[in-house]
Amino acid sequence: MTTLLVVACALVDVDGRVLITQRPASSHLGGLWEFPGGKVEAGETPEAAVIRELREELGIETRHACLAPLTFASHTYDDFHLLMPLFVCRRWQGQVVGREGQAVKWVRPVRLGDYPMPPADRPLIRALTDLLS
Repeated sequence: MTTLLVVACALVDVDGRVLITQRPASSHLGGLWEFPGGKVEAGETPEAAVIRELREELGIETRHACLAPLTFASHTYDDFHLLMPLFVCRRWQGQVVGREGQAVKWVRPVRLGDYPMPPADRPLIRALTDLLS
């Protein structure tokens, strides 16, 4: 079974809310909410992947020094295994915009469980709630 390395980032605003984005309906697990991020490309560090994905998906800029690793998810889907480090970011430049047409929403950590998420993302909620409570 192939292991796929992807990254996720919990953007936390000054009010302590976390950004989630909605997967396109046509994609794998379409319509579910998730933390922004994506695949780590060959030769790329997880931190560089987070920075690139935030720029591509949300139109914001951040730096390696603004990313704090929090936890990770390890989940087996039917046809691959996913390994996903979660970073927390509280500092970035620019306004968050769903550049790929995805819905974006700022959510209080205690409300994250109210949104349907992929199985790999759900365990990350507890670590975020503990951190931000």
